[in-house]
Amino acid sequence: MIKHVVMWTFKDHAEGATKQENIVKFTTMLTSLVGVVPGIELLEVGAKQAASPADNYDVVLITEFKTWVDLQAYAVHPEHQKVVTFAKQVVSGRAAVDYEF
Repeated sequence: MIKHVVMWTFKDHAEGATKQENIVKFTTMLTSLVGVVPGIELLEVGAKQAASPADNYDVVLITEFKTWVDLQAYAVHPEHQKVVTFAKQVVSGRAAVDYEF
């Protein structure tokens, strides 16, 4: 199995919306990929809670795929690319790691 973990920080304002509005839209876009993009075995999205330290990331995505090929297919899938395009407009930072377990 392959685990794909990504964390993002968001701009305070972007695309005519607040940070929180963009986080809600982004997390909704990510969860909507389940059942649409083949190969996703697990998809979990979480947004930072108010009590979390200010320097933490705003959103985390944890996904699992059976193979590296499935992860690569996810990365280029047109519906995932819509999420990537939106992220490029509203995100200020990103960190990711992929590993086999």
